[in-house]
Amino acid sequence: MTLYQKLANRLREHIQHDFYKSGDKLPSVRQLAQEHGVSISTVQEAYRQLEQELLVEARPKSGYFVCSRKKDNLPSISRPPQRPLEVSQWEEVLNMLMNRSGNKGVQLQHAMPDMKATTLKPLLKTLSDLTKQKPELGLGYADIRGTEELRTQLCRLAVASGCQLHPDDLVVTSGCQEALSVCLRAVTEPGDIIAIESPSFYGSMQAIKAANLKAMEIPTHPETGISLEALELALDQWPIKAIFVTPTCNNPLGYTMPEDKKEQLYRLAQSYDIAIIEDDIYGDISYQFPRPKTIKSFDEDGRVLLCSSFSKTIAPGMRVGWIAPGRYRDKVTHIKYVSSSMCPVLPQLAIAKFIRLGGYAKHIRKMRQDYEQQRDHLLSVIKNYLPSDTRVSYPVGSFILWVELHPSIDSMKLIERCREEGVGFAPGPLFSATGKYRNCFRLNFSEQSMERREWAIKTLAMILQNFEQRAKAG
Repeated sequence: MTLYQKLANRLREHIQHDFYKSGDKLPSVRQLAQEHGVSISTVQEAYRQLEQELLVEARPKSGYFVCSRKKDNLPSISRPPQRPLEVSQWEEVLNMLMNRSGNKGVQLQHAMPDMKATTLKPLLKTLSDLTKQKPELGLGYADIRGTEELRTQLCRLAVASGCQLHPDDLVVTSGCQEALSVCLRAVTEPGDIIAIESPSFYGSMQAIKAANLKAMEIPTHPETGISLEALELALDQWPIKAIFVTPTCNNPLGYTMPEDKKEQLYRLAQSYDIAIIEDDIYGDISYQFPRPKTIKSFDEDGRVLLCSSFSKTIAPGMRVGWIAPGRYRDKVTHIKYVSSSMCPVLPQLAIAKFIRLGGYAKHIRKMRQDYEQQRDHLLSVIKNYLPSDTRVSYPVGSFILWVELHPSIDSMKLIERCREEGVGFAPGPLFSATGKYRNCFRLNFSEQSMERREWAIKTLAMILQNFEQRAKAG
């Protein structure tokens, strides 16, 4: 047993025996290093292991604390159909995407970041200056892989996730949605089967549908992610062509897969010789520090296609995403070219400068703090107003959470009534190939003020009460 494992065991025992209680601040890294005669890196690694186990949480500029949440109200472990299925739900997804009511009511259905943050001002100024001073840069063709300036800065960012990349390893895309779509087409043929988490982001589901593929939904734990045991059984039974996962700050469940499990998932894909498409779009806004490693960081043979974008960290309207496609680079570049050729240059140059001058790092630090505070507020509001049997996820990053109501509640009917009162959310069936999770929905906690979100949850609670009264009367 290594030194950090011994230290982690001792801290774990203290937490389990209530020597350190829920919410307590733990000794500082320097204090533990002195007390136990170990290095600071040993203490940091011990704390990192306890973070992976969700026993400890790091708070910026404050230190480490015992996680203060209860685990008895997390969403149920999913149990999707045990066979590949064609994806449906497009009409429902389109209806939600088209239902943007401006400033009317409180719309919590779209996974949108806080775009009013003051830390974005340097980026907006740079974009404005480029438009005024060098407008010709935005008019012509450019490198179909993306500007070298941006790809260089992306390689710098990738180091934090455990990846050592070269600018030539990357292909810039029009957001992460295009990245996911390109990757699916690069590793499959129509009719192939894709293994995917359940529930899973509706954009991923619709990308599978558009590529004429079938989805094999795999049971997923709300804290640790896709079941490797169930995945291996599926790989033995079906000719699965690739694994599609969002293992860090998952959408919609919010979990981060433990690091050792990420490596196990990679080894599993390696043993079956299939690709992994990894969506890391929320990775930079993990509340953990340092940010979690990607599956790509374990990639030895180029089978992991890492996708991300600035849509969730900066703004979706920038339409700047990217792929680190590994062994599939040539095919990905070709598909990107025939799909949309090159991406607009000015946003790429503006973001590259934003990263290079430190603006992005400053912005991310602020967003992590803000989103964590907003998460805690929304969780407390849900606990105060929604029924006692409500189950809710505990996101460890990003700005979305998953709510599971009593099985008798139909979220598709619920949202119709909520929209009449000016409240929007993303109903659960959108996150499944076949319309499962009818008693679930996803909420965003970044766009609106705390007061407006609290009003929305109060309104939702009132409508739910009416639903229950009708059910009893009927």
